[in-house]
Amino acid sequence: MNILRWLLSTQLKPSHKQNKNSGFTLIELLVAMLIAFLVITPLLSFMISVLNTDGQEQAKANSEQEIKAALDYITRDLQQAIYIYDATGIACLSGTVDASTNNTCPNASTTGNQLPNGTDKVPVLVFWKRELVNQAITITGTEKDDTFVYSLVAYYLIKDTSASTTWSNAARIARWEIKDGVPNTAATVTCSGFAATEKFLPCPDKGFKPFDLSQKGITLQAKMNSWAGGGTYDQVPVVLVDFIDQTTIAQGAPAVICSTNFSQVPVAATIVRTGFYACINSVSTDNRSAAEVYLRGNAQARLIQNDETKVRYAQSKSSYFPSANIKVQGSSFIFTK
Repeated sequence: MNILRWLLSTQLKPSHKQNKNSGFTLIELLVAMLIAFLVITPLLSFMISVLNTDGQEQAKANSEQEIKAALDYITRDLQQAIYIYDATGIACLSGTVDASTNNTCPNASTTGNQLPNGTDKVPVLVFWKRELVNQAITITGTEKDDTFVYSLVAYYLIKDTSASTTWSNAARIARWEIKDGVPNTAATVTCSGFAATEKFLPCPDKGFKPFDLSQKGITLQAKMNSWAGGGTYDQVPVVLVDFIDQTTIAQGAPAVICSTNFSQVPVAATIVRTGFYACINSVSTDNRSAAEVYLRGNAQARLIQNDETKVRYAQSKSSYFPSANIKVQGSSFIFTK
């Protein structure tokens, strides 16, 4: 029993002593907090810097990928073009050219406003193309064959005049198209705007009218510039890509550069936005149309979304504005006398 008491007393004494001396003083806690602050603050700053850099690089990469994808899409579209309008032709269709002073728009006074318009939409690429329609013609019984129809395509650069809750505070590119139908005498549905004897399947888009090459004594350009649609359209421009540079030349955007024999669209002016523009040769020496297309993205608009003035182009920040360009010649052409 005495031995047991001795063992218990000798084991409990250090435990009591340790409990009395456990814990930190206020000074020790303050020193530990100061050291932790000095160590953790630089680490947090480093992590925030890494995250910001990663976000910036991701924004740049996304812009580069979208610019390339949009340019590839436009390239495939233009490769089917049979005629591409230059700035004068677009002005003819938009009704901004006076027929009395410009003989390349013979019917400008009556054919104006043939394209969807608005203060926020600028037509940059407008062209006619041949579009494939799969299995549209019945040969015999269930046998069908493909055919082609003509369609009118327009690409717009859109910059909202006020803040948008849907799109960025930069600019965007939208595509609009109306196309012809396929004649089919067996069709049972009368197409809107056509007589009951005119059968199509599928129907032409509302407002579509084919171009007229029967006019005598005028050039191909004048004939194409005199095209007039059938009135209002059901089709609306569909956005192809957002976050396009909205900076104008007056605000410091790079100037437009076009090759010889190519004309700028939109026409040269300090208010022109060069994030999306084209250089057009409507009728080349081999009677084909060709276009140079230039795109410039705006990665900064992905990072700063509340102030348009802070996301304008500057040479010092050019890495945030990836650009690309292509030159395309239409695959076919129009022959006319």
